Amino acid sequence: MEFWTQLDNPAIWASLLTLTAMEIVLGIDNVVFVSLVASRLKKSVQRAARQFGMMMAFAMRIALLFGITWVMGLKEVVFSFLGHDVSWKDVILIAGGVFLIIKATQEIHKDIEGTPEQKAGPRATDVFIMAIAQIAVIDLIFSIDSIVTAVGMAQHLEVMVAAVLISMIVMYLASGTITLFIEEHPTTKMLALSFLFMIGTALIADGLGFHIPRGYIYFAMAFSALVEMFNVFAKKRREKNKHAAS
Repeated sequence: MEFWTQLDNPAIWASLLTLTAMEIVLGIDNVVFVSLVASRLKKSVQRAARQFGMMMAFAMRIALLFGITWVMGLKEVVFSFLGHDVSWKDVILIAGGVFLIIKATQEIHKDIEGTPEQKAGPRATDVFIMAIAQIAVIDLIFSIDSIVTAVGMAQHLEVMVAAVLISMIVMYLASGTITLFIEEHPTTKMLALSFLFMIGTALIADGLGFHIPRGYIYFAMAFSALVEMFNVFAKKRREKNKHAAS
């Protein structure tokens, strides 16, 4: 009951707003990956993939919040490498970074080189399950990073849960728009894959003790996305003028 008697405390609301904003920013990486994987699926199952992905991300974050003791235990040093103390959290970040780089590289290779058509490709169900499995892996990695940040910023579990809930709603709404945009404009897919490669590199660097300020990464992502949007609008304008001239 102690928390509910402090709802008139401005510090509680300031903490909620700050943590929510931080969770939304940290969720950008998650949204990009989910949107990219969903865009590879058939239209009929894209929404289901996004819903599963966001629901799993939310469930994992809430579960980790209630398992704060375990999450904090991830900071315990496992071994030292080149003078850097490596914790389980570092190991997970490094593994996640490697996973993202491999995934982005494979997708870039497919888009640039192309893949020969096979007579018997994987079934739609298998492709969907594989996509959900990939989303689950990356959800876990980003959830751990997100919750460790939340624990360091807020003192009340209720504030953390509320911030995660609000951020997940924003992430879900954004994932639909981003997936549709990537699907309608194939050139943006390469940009999204480049983001994943950059995020993977940042996760590995964090795991090795070389922290790259996320502000630089998100600014580069926002600037690149803005330029790409200008290119898309310019292309539409040229096509419109071309049709009008003919």
